Amino acid sequence: MPIQIEMPKLSDTMTEGTVVRWLKKEGDEIEIGDIIAEIETDKATMEMEAFDEGLLSKISVQAGGKAPVGSVIAVLLEDGEEAESAGEAAAPNAAAAQTAPAAAVSGESAPPAATQALEQAAAIVQKSQGSAPAASNTLTGGRIKASPLAKKIAESQGVDLASLSGSGPGGRIVKADVLGAPASAGARSTATSPAAVSPAAGASGTSAVAAPMAISPVVSEGDQKVQLSGMRRIIAERLLTSKTTIPHFYLHLEVDAAPLMSLRKQVNAQAEATHGNKYSVNDFVVKALINASVAVPEANASFNGDHIVQFAHVGVSIAIAVDDGLVTPVVKNAEKKSLLTISKEIKEMAARARENKLHPNEFDGGTVTISNLGAWGIESFDAIVNPPQAAILSVGGIMEKAVVQDGEIVPGLRMNLGVSCDHRVIDGAVAAKFLGEIKRLLESPTLMLV
Repeated sequence: MPIQIEMPKLSDTMTEGTVVRWLKKEGDEIEIGDIIAEIETDKATMEMEAFDEGLLSKISVQAGGKAPVGSVIAVLLEDGEEAESAGEAAAPNAAAAQTAPAAAVSGESAPPAATQALEQAAAIVQKSQGSAPAASNTLTGGRIKASPLAKKIAESQGVDLASLSGSGPGGRIVKADVLGAPASAGARSTATSPAAVSPAAGASGTSAVAAPMAISPVVSEGDQKVQLSGMRRIIAERLLTSKTTIPHFYLHLEVDAAPLMSLRKQVNAQAEATHGNKYSVNDFVVKALINASVAVPEANASFNGDHIVQFAHVGVSIAIAVDDGLVTPVVKNAEKKSLLTISKEIKEMAARARENKLHPNEFDGGTVTISNLGAWGIESFDAIVNPPQAAILSVGGIMEKAVVQDGEIVPGLRMNLGVSCDHRVIDGAVAAKFLGEIKRLLESPTLMLV
């Protein structure tokens, strides 16, 4: 039986993937553990490993093509199998992959009705492109001739295979035959109505409001159309969900950064003579955020429908800019780690993020996020909450300013901090305490080293 290679689910929010490139070609022998393709998810581009061995007989989604999670993108043949059966396993997916972008809704899996509608459209496209005429279904030794994919769909939709006629080779029942069965017609006809395809629940547990009708811009000569990547599209969907379903509020504080800069200079001078690690300002801010999350556990929390979850550990999502957007790998169990460990881990993750070499599990476990635009000369900004978390710290650059000290105007170093909060979880007083604790630690930075 042909082995179907499916689009893997490489992140918790992934609903479809894009094949960036195939590292193997049709006709190649595949061994278990071989890297056969690069797949772009909503968060990064990752390598796809083979978990079976055989001959790569059919690639049904070419480089640049998109496909829903779980759909067949290629087929392997075991020893002795013929290519004809592989073609049958892969063919129905080619049309489905073309309709894949419509299936992604707010970073969650598409509703069943929407998926059925897409599959029905795929079947219609396949038939219009010259599928073989339906033939009577035949039994061999009492067994119904049907492809594995057809059997799987029939079982999930409650379709009796014995009542169908197969349009595949020799009367075999294929996916399109099951999708055209009367048992599922009612669901499909409902799904084709735009009103039936509603947004999925937001990551914070509440239903996402319907997005407003998009107004297409006027495209003039010379304008460039930039196709959305999987990452950029998911960023757009998740942030829209965040802003339209999470009640944000924002607080700001100005921090005296002179003590921090003085300590950093001393620590880096010592580090250069020992382990060689150079600490950034962001390393200290992350450490302050971690300690404050422990001191004010109400901020290290998430909204979950009828209750709030206060996390036992601190997972800091680090916002890292990459070529096509933003990724947020996580420093896990951060409250147990030293400043040196945190600094090295962030540097290592940032380097691999820019090379698209982060792993899916490195995005899990975040409880609070930090976004630092100081390196770009930004003095202050308000970030958007990263659901399902309830708080995100925004960090501006350190600026030289004239400040009042002991009644006199003197030069000083100032840094602006902001916190964006989910008001369902965090009240103003709690947010003020949380942000105040970060300020206290940064103005007395030696407290973070003990």
